[in-house]
Amino acid sequence: MALFPKRYHPPGTPPGTLLSGRDTGAGVRITLVDYTADSLRVAVDADAEQCKAAINADTVTWIRVQGQPSAELMRQLGETLDLHPLALEDVLNAGQRPKLEPYDGQLFLVMHLPVTGDEEIAIHQISLFLHEHYLVTFSPCEEETFESIVKRLEVSGTRLRRQGIDYLFYTLMDLIIDQGFPLLEDLGTQIELLEEAVVNSPDQSVLARIHDIKRTMILLRRSMWPQREMVSRLLRDNDEWITPSTRVYLRDCYDHTVQILDLVESYRDMSASLLDIYMSSVSMRLNEVMRVLTVIATIFMPLTFITSIYGMNFVDNSNSPWAMPELHWYFGYPLVWLLIVVVVVVMLAWFRRKRWI
Repeated sequence: MALFPKRYHPPGTPPGTLLSGRDTGAGVRITLVDYTADSLRVAVDADAEQCKAAINADTVTWIRVQGQPSAELMRQLGETLDLHPLALEDVLNAGQRPKLEPYDGQLFLVMHLPVTGDEEIAIHQISLFLHEHYLVTFSPCEEETFESIVKRLEVSGTRLRRQGIDYLFYTLMDLIIDQGFPLLEDLGTQIELLEEAVVNSPDQSVLARIHDIKRTMILLRRSMWPQREMVSRLLRDNDEWITPSTRVYLRDCYDHTVQILDLVESYRDMSASLLDIYMSSVSMRLNEVMRVLTVIATIFMPLTFITSIYGMNFVDNSNSPWAMPELHWYFGYPLVWLLIVVVVVVMLAWFRRKRWI
């Protein structure tokens, strides 16, 4: 997971310069969605001429560019659809910060779409160009991100079919923003499971998962903070492209960005505290082990003392009053064992009374 993608032009490159990357130009698909309240036309693999004819008609036109276009295709689309060259440069150099840029006759937005992969989370840049009668979107995702919107357009008589291009613009924004909710729900479940693992069985695999969660939260925070500010600016500015009726729905989008950001901050704090809990759990487990080993060593200290005395092998010397008579006692061996057992029992009882074990 790349937290800080490095996609930029060499220093000194003129603004608006379009340079193709190594992964651009292949698998690009342009879908043309043209509709009114009574009709709908979807053209897959459309070309520039079809798009030009559609934007000049008296309909609501949505042009979807899916994949990584090359610099030549971007120039062609820019000339055909009247897209600003600075905005085209931001589209081609993916990894831009979410932002809102008004240009002459158009509104340019960069949004971040979180996508859950097989092992990690990826952030895709979605670029939107809003004109008076048509909308152009650029999405690098291979999956059909906006397929649900197309399904809604197939139903006649809906608000989406009756409203203008600004309502379609809001609908796409709402879909991109709401993609964060299922993602954060899954992250919340992972954090809860990590909390149990940290307390019950802290090991190196748990530590690695904690670091993965922290990196994910950093990535999401870098995307959600500017995205909330972008929606807030769109609400504050009296843009000619957004009607008052659609602006009401944009307030709902802003509310969703606030909720998502609150969840991101909460989970970020929880993931940060998981590392402290992990270190505390490891220290507690180490203390438990050291306490058990200390108790065992303490118990064996008097036993070692007793056995070392009777292991000196001084035989009975009748000429010395200081000889060891116990070496020739009939019950000397079992008496020593009895003494050892009594010492162990007394020490364990004393440790228990002191609540050391």
